[in-house]
Amino acid sequence: MNLRAPRRAVALGFALTVMFFRYWATRLRGPLTLEQRAEWMQFSGRIALWSLGIHYRVEGEPPTSGIVVANHLSYLDIVIFSVAMRCFFVAKSEIGKWPYFGEAARSGGTMFVDRSSILSAERVAAEISERLALPIPILVFPEGTSTDGSSVLRFHSRLFEPAVRAQAPVTAAAIRYILADGAEERDLCWFGDEAFLPHLWKALGTPDFIAEIRFGEPRIYGDRRVAAGKTREEVVAMREDNLVLR
Repeated sequence: MNLRAPRRAVALGFALTVMFFRYWATRLRGPLTLEQRAEWMQFSGRIALWSLGIHYRVEGEPPTSGIVVANHLSYLDIVIFSVAMRCFFVAKSEIGKWPYFGEAARSGGTMFVDRSSILSAERVAAEISERLALPIPILVFPEGTSTDGSSVLRFHSRLFEPAVRAQAPVTAAAIRYILADGAEERDLCWFGDEAFLPHLWKALGTPDFIAEIRFGEPRIYGDRRVAAGKTREEVVAMREDNLVLR
């Protein structure tokens, strides 16, 4: 009988308890700054990776400002990227409604966007503009949804606009999963209509796997559509390359 999933579920429960204990221990000293929220998110990501048995490695230099745009395979990407670099996330509004995990994302400074609403996108774009002044990058998944990893969808350009206006750096990043025993990446991706909890249970039962992240060079763009097209091309190229740990 494979007890991997139950054991990791217990470890994840312990990790979540520690995460919120630390959050409220800090919160009792006063309201958290955005920098403290990003630090808490990184701490939480580290213990979540431990509980899930996820290993990660990075190629390239994680940026310290501007916007980072990446392909999107699963909610696991958020945990992995939060460990690779201190950052803020832009996530779809549905995640903010998830029990516990939505509150965790909100506590870590995540901005939620309803991609079907222009007003919501404009509100988040304005919030991104304000945060670009901080020495903490903002990570966006411009495909707008997670995929099975077989291709990188078109990048939506609206949330590139704050970086274009501020002449802030935009950095492309590619993530991929390498599973044991030659299993396909899509086996761990969360896409389509698959429910969250069944997928989480499947992820808990997956043998240890490696997440690889590759960062490109920060670039300044003068047009949001050009930025979206060029960074997508860069992500596709990085996904196709073999990532070698520096």
